[in-house]
Amino acid sequence: MERSGVEDLDARLQALEKRVCGELGKNNRPVKCAESLARINTALANTANKRERVKILHKKIEDLLKYLDPQFTDYIAVPDAMKLEFILAEEDFLRSQAALLEQVKNLQPLLDSNHIKAVPELTTKVQRLSQIHIEQQNHNEEVSAEVRRLFEEYNKMMFLLSKQFTQWDETLRKLEAPKQGQPIE
Repeated sequence: MERSGVEDLDARLQALEKRVCGELGKNNRPVKCAESLARINTALANTANKRERVKILHKKIEDLLKYLDPQFTDYIAVPDAMKLEFILAEEDFLRSQAALLEQVKNLQPLLDSNHIKAVPELTTKVQRLSQIHIEQQNHNEEVSAEVRRLFEEYNKMMFLLSKQFTQWDETLRKLEAPKQGQPIE
């Protein structure tokens, strides 16, 4: 008789669970992985400590990890004289940084003053004032635009009046010229 796909899948799932979780231990409870691993680790450590060759191997592994560390290669590759040259080359920078640190140390009481500590309390006032300032800037821009518009109208009006007066002046000259006997310019 042929097994159905569901039964086959169930059998495969149970086999996988046995591999992952292990067989049921005593009292039909699953074996806890952490406890098993701890026991195995203790047993391996006891075995390794009894053997001298394993101890030497562990020491060599620690040395190998130390030698593979990138900082260790820098330590070996750069001699002390070269390190001294690096320090001397950066002497001015290091002195300036030390002076800045000294300045910060001297100014530390100012940073701990009540004025600085009161900053969080004053932030709401500053925010309100900045909002008022923004509103005043917007109002100022509106007023400036209105003044600019009025100046443009004033200039147009003055131009038109000037042009009109010039035309009237020309007309008057033309009308008065024959009466005075002068030629028209």
